[in-house]
Amino acid sequence: MSENRIGMGIIVVLTLLLAWQIGRFALRIANAGLSGSTAAAASAQDYQTEPFRVALTFDDGPHPVCTAELLDGLAQRGVKATFFLIGENIPGNEEIVRKMAQDGHLIGNHTYHHVQMAREGSLICGTELDMTNAMIESITGKIPEFVRPPFGQWSKELQNEIGMIPVGWDVDPLDWKIQDTQKVADTILREVKNGDIILLHDIYPTSVQAAFLVVDALQKEGCEFVTADELIVD
Repeated sequence: MSENRIGMGIIVVLTLLLAWQIGRFALRIANAGLSGSTAAAASAQDYQTEPFRVALTFDDGPHPVCTAELLDGLAQRGVKATFFLIGENIPGNEEIVRKMAQDGHLIGNHTYHHVQMAREGSLICGTELDMTNAMIESITGKIPEFVRPPFGQWSKELQNEIGMIPVGWDVDPLDWKIQDTQKVADTILREVKNGDIILLHDIYPTSVQAAFLVVDALQKEGCEFVTADELIVD
């Protein structure tokens, strides 16, 4: 009889120990799950609060109609952009260039005749850039620091000889070739990511309207549009 009681006692003790161990194990799992959820929530919060910034850049202007319309639309949306001007397009469009500067846009150089800089060499390229810089300075009072090499052509020789900062791009929707507002906008929205520089041309009505579609869509996602120097300097 006493042996049965001892056996029953041992069973009860073992049962209690097992229950205690299971409880501790369950508590550890719960705490781990809670920590994981907290970390995931914090990570999501960090992602949501991280600034999403891109730069709109426009080549080949100024254009008397398209650039003027673009400036009005950007002003309505509170957006700053970057314009790389061709020198030979400036005469007659001085007021547009002046408005660019007054609205807080960054103005850069795109040579005077849209030359292929890597092929022409530093002497001709220097003259092209100096002529355009002088025209822009006479209008805005400021000498451009940044250059967008036509066709993206740049070389070590130019880097050493020309005292300007080249600006490339990350997203090129080939707006000059497609000239379809929706297709251009869709390409940009599909490819763009944080920190990207977008290439467009403010001499095509379709590109101007595509830019507005992109701005409207990305602003709804909390995107901030900055000038190109803010991205390449960072």
